[in-house]
Parts: sequence; structure tokens; C-alpha cells
Amino acid sequence: MPAKDASVTDLSKPASRSGGRRIVTGIAVLAALAILLSLGTWQVERLHWKEALLANIGERLAAAPVPFAEIEKLSADGGDIEYRIVSATGRYDNDRERHFFATWNGETGYYVYTPLELPDGRFLFVNRGFVPFERKEAGTRSDGQLTGEQAVTGLARARLPAKPSWLVPDNDVAKNIFYWKDLDVMAQSVGLEKARVLPFFVDADNRANPGGLPVGGVTQIDLPNNHLQYAFTWYGLAAVLVVIVVLSMMRRRRWPEE
Repeated sequence: MPAKDASVTDLSKPASRSGGRRIVTGIAVLAALAILLSLGTWQVERLHWKEALLANIGERLAAAPVPFAEIEKLSADGGDIEYRIVSATGRYDNDRERHFFATWNGETGYYVYTPLELPDGRFLFVNRGFVPFERKEAGTRSDGQLTGEQAVTGLARARLPAKPSWLVPDNDVAKNIFYWKDLDVMAQSVGLEKARVLPFFVDADNRANPGGLPVGGVTQIDLPNNHLQYAFTWYGLAAVLVVIVVLSMMRRRRWPEE
């Protein structure tokens, strides 16, 4: 019986291993390409969503004030009330103002949230605007503590359902310093029943207050829209991957012995 040619067996093993590596490499390349294309497509979808959102906000800011009852109903129905212009009438309960830590035009200070008592006895927390750090106490800006019936026009803002992030500090209720707008705690800390407090805020417009404080119109609408460049990045990486694969295949055909 003729002996088995060991040289033939030894040559077949490297070829088999090489074919296996190519299959694994091909699967990895296809998976990476699918991921990159998916990320690029997702960013395009986000781009369309962000453009529609910005257009929607622009329309709301240019529209006439929405009746307060309509905003209230929309909020109760779970609708989107953000950045809708609304007007309300009532009396500020200045002794119950709450302070939200913020910066305005590069200056550190607070946004002053004051309950506005509506004619029906309910309360609406109004962000009256910014005061510098050293003017936190109401006694340092008594001219701006409006009394009597006031008409307020501003932007409706939805309440936050929970703390935005673990990076945000806990509210210091004892010192009346809030780092996130927890409406329930803001109301409870000044003795207001939850049932008597409207479940949203209003950011007052830039109408000047006596004495210049608080500075109204502080709503910052800064929604970055970088989705197009992100899409180019992911699609670009996919294109680079394809080019690398094509060049690699051309090299193998030109120098098969490698």
C-alpha cells in the first residue's frame, strides 16, 4: 500500500486556515459596514427630526399668545406645551419665591421662581428672570417685588418628571437653592398644596421690572443641530472601509503569493 504523501497534507492545512480567516474577516467587515451605515442613517433621521422641531419652535415663538385655559388643557392631556406663548393674570406671592441656580450672559446667579396666585386661588410658578448671586435675597431688590394684580406674558415650560442626570446636584431646599426644577418640592417647601399648583411653569418675557431686577426673558433656546456632520462622519468611515477592502482585494490578485 503506497505511503501517504505528507507534503500534500502539510500544504492543505495553510490553505484551509487562510480560507477560514478570509471568511471571518469578511463577516467582520460586513458587520462593521452595516453598523456604520446604520449610524449614518440614524443621524439623518435625527437631522430631519431636529429640523422639524426647530421649525415648530420658531412658529410658536412667532405666534400670538395662546389662551391660558388652552395651555392648561393641553398640559392635562399630556400634550406639548413647550415654548408656547401664554398670558396669565394674578398676584405674586413674593414671600414664597424659589431660587434656581443659573448663569446668564456669563454671570452666576439665580432665576427667581415666584408663585403667581390666579383669580381662582390656584398658583402658577413664574420664572421672573435672573438676579446676580449677591442679589439673591429679596430685600436687596425690593423695587422689583411687584404687588397688586399683574399681567404676565411668557413661554410655557413643562415640568421635569425626574432629576435630569446623576451629575446634577441635589436641591438644597434648606438654603432655597434648586439645581433642577422639582415643582412638587418647590411648592411643598413654601407650604403650597400640590392640588393648588399648576403642573407647569411660565418663563416671563423681557418686560423690564422696577429697579431692573429680575431680568426677564432668560429662556435659552439653544438646541444644537450637528446631525448632518455626524451623518457625514459615519458614512465617510463606511466609505473608507469599502476602499480599504477593495484595495486589499486588488493587492491579493496582483500578488497572490502574499
